[in-house]
Amino acid sequence: MSLNINNAKYELSAVKPSQYPVSDLPEVTFVGRSNVGKSSLINSLLNRKNLARVAATPGKTQVINFYNIDETLYFVDLPGYGYAKVAKGVQASWAKFIETYLIKREQLKLIVMLVDIRHSPTSNDKLMHDWILSMGFPYIVVATKMDKIPRSKIKPRLADIAKTLNLKSSIKVIPYSSETRQGRDEVWNEIKVYLEIEG
Repeated sequence: MSLNINNAKYELSAVKPSQYPVSDLPEVTFVGRSNVGKSSLINSLLNRKNLARVAATPGKTQVINFYNIDETLYFVDLPGYGYAKVAKGVQASWAKFIETYLIKREQLKLIVMLVDIRHSPTSNDKLMHDWILSMGFPYIVVATKMDKIPRSKIKPRLADIAKTLNLKSSIKVIPYSSETRQGRDEVWNEIKVYLEIEG
C-alpha cells in the first residue's frame, strides 16, 4: 500500500476500548514521558504545525488521541507518563488505560518509544521498555530534541540511552529533531518497513 501523509486528520480521543475507532487499519503508537515531545514529533512527521496539540502543561494529555493518515494507518498518541506534579491516583488510572490499549488493541503494529536525548532514560522509561519487551511488541526508540545538544554529544548520548535501556544491538536509537526535521526520513522508513507501506 502507498501513503499520502498530507491527507492526515485528527479523528477522535478515547479513554476506553469502546471509544476506539472501529477499523482494521494498522496503528503506530507513540509512548514516552510527559514533555518528551510526542505531539511535536507527530506534527513534524506529518508536515503539520498543529495537528497534534502540544500541551502547554506537561502531563495535560489525559486521553488517547487517534490520527487517521490517508485511511491507511493511524498514529496513536498515548498520554505521557512520569510527570511528578500529577496526583498518584491520576497516574495510576492513566497507567491502567494505557496498559488496556497496549494489551487489547490488535491493530497495534509498532510502538515508537520516545526518550529525551539530553538525559539518561528514567526509571519510568526503563519500566516501559521492559514492559514492551515482555509483551513482544515490535518497537523503535527515538531520541528527541537532538537540536538542543552539540553535534559532538549525539553519539555518546545515543550510546548512553542504548546502555541504560539495555537495548539489543538490533534495536537502533534514532536521533530526532522536530525543529530541523533531522531523523524524519529514518523514522518514516522504519514505520514503512514494519507496516509494509510503499513509497
